[in-house]
Amino acid sequence: MTTHQTAMIMMGLAVVLALAHVLGRLARRCGQPAVLGEILAGILLGPTLFHGALSDAVFPTDVRPMLSTLGNLGVALFMFLVGLELDHRLLRGNKRAAVGVSVGSIVCSFGLGAVLAVWLWNAHPVGDRLGFVLFLGAAMSITAFPVLARILTDRGIQHTRVGALAMASAAAGDVVAWLLLAAVLTFTGSQSSWQVLLVLPYAVAMVAVVRPLLGRYLAAREPGGTGAGGRGRGVGGGERGVAGREQGVAGGEKGTDRPGAGERGPGAGPLGVLTVLLLVSGALSEWFGLHFIFGAFLAGAIVPRQGTERLRAAVADRFEAVTWMLLPAYFTVAGLKVDLSTVDADGLGELGLILLVAVGGKFGGAYLGARVAGRPGRSATTLGILMNTRGLTELIILGVGLQLGLLDTDLYSLMVVMALVTTAMTAPLLRWAYPRQMVDADLRELAAEWEAAVPRPQAARAGGGKPSGAKR
Repeated sequence: MTTHQTAMIMMGLAVVLALAHVLGRLARRCGQPAVLGEILAGILLGPTLFHGALSDAVFPTDVRPMLSTLGNLGVALFMFLVGLELDHRLLRGNKRAAVGVSVGSIVCSFGLGAVLAVWLWNAHPVGDRLGFVLFLGAAMSITAFPVLARILTDRGIQHTRVGALAMASAAAGDVVAWLLLAAVLTFTGSQSSWQVLLVLPYAVAMVAVVRPLLGRYLAAREPGGTGAGGRGRGVGGGERGVAGREQGVAGGEKGTDRPGAGERGPGAGPLGVLTVLLLVSGALSEWFGLHFIFGAFLAGAIVPRQGTERLRAAVADRFEAVTWMLLPAYFTVAGLKVDLSTVDADGLGELGLILLVAVGGKFGGAYLGARVAGRPGRSATTLGILMNTRGLTELIILGVGLQLGLLDTDLYSLMVVMALVTTAMTAPLLRWAYPRQMVDADLRELAAEWEAAVPRPQAARAGGGKPSGAKR
C-alpha cells in the first residue's frame, strides 16, 4: 500500500463516518432506525449523484478493494453478533403462533419472489436462470431481526404479547431464511462437490464439539459470576448488542449503560478465542462454497448463553466498538454499486412490482399465518407490518447475490431501494396499527395477569421484571 493509498483510505473513512453520523441522527429524529440514514449515506457517496464524480474523488479505484475488505470484516463482526444475541428462549410459549407467522411469511415471500424472478429474467439475465429465481425468492424472505428488535424497543412494546410473538417469529424465520439462502448458494455455487459435502460435518462439529469446549472455557472466565446483570438481554430484548448496532452509528447508546457490560473487560483470552473462532469459521464456510457470513453467524450462535452472560455482554461491547467503524465502509461499498440515475420508466415499473411482491408476500403470509394460529385481526396486522422490516440484513444478502453474479447492478439497485422503503414504512404503519393507548392497555393487562399468577412474596422479590404501563 502506497502513502497516497493510505491517506485516501483514511480520508475516505473519515467522510463515511461523518456522513453516516449526520444522516443516522437525522433518521432517528424522523422516527426511523439510524441504519436507514447510514445506508442512504453510502448511496449518496456512490454514482447516483454527479455521475460518480464524487465517489471517484473520495474513493479512487485503487483504494476500493481495501475499503471492501474493511467492510467485509465489519459484516463478519455484525453477523457474529447476530448469532451471539440469537435467543432460542423467545420461542417458549409462542411456538405455534411463531411457526405459523414465520412459515407463512417465508413461503408466500419465496413463492411470489420466484414468480417475479421468472418475469424479471428477460430484462436482467444472468448466468444461471434457476439460481436467479431461487436467490430472488430467498432474498424476498428475509426479515431483519436486529432492526425489528430496535423498533420494538423504541416503541416500548417488546414485552407485550404482540412484541414477544414478533421477536419469536423473526427469530425462527431468520434461521430458516438463512438456511434457505445457504441451500440456494450451495446449489448455485462453483465449488466442487466434495467441499460442499463438508458443510454438514462442519456444522455438527461446531455444535457437538466446539460449543461444549467453548462453554467450559468461557464459564471459567466469567467475570464476577453470572447474576442478573446479563440475563434476558439478548437481541430479543432489543436493548443491547446487535439491536444497538442496527440503531446505527448515530445512536450513541451503544451499551455504555448496560448492566454488567462495563464492570470488567472480557480479558485478552476470551476475546482472542472468540475472534479466532469467528475468522476461522468464516474462512471455512467461504472455502466450502458458501459465504463467510454463514460461518460468522454460526460462530456467534454456538456461544453458550448459560453461565457466560456478563462475558458475552462485555465481548459484544468490544466487537461493537470495532463494528461501529467498519460497517459504514460496507454501506459505502454497497452504495458504490447503486446507480439510480439510470432508472427509467421501465425501471420504475419494475421497482413498483418488486415493492408489491416484497410487501404483499411478507404481510400476507404473516397475516394468514397469525390468523390460522388464532391471533386476532389487529394483532395479525401488526405482525404483518413488523415482518416487512429488512434493513441491513437484506443489504448483506443482496451484496452476496451481486458478488456471485446472481444479480446485475440495475436489479441490485432496485432491490436496495426496496430494502430501504420496506424498513422505513414499518415505524409509521406500526403507530397506526398498534397505537400507544393499546400498548399501555396490553401492558396493564399483562401486569394484572402476572400479579395474579405469582405469589406475593415471589412477586415482591422479582418486581423489576414484571410488565408495566410505565414508559420505558
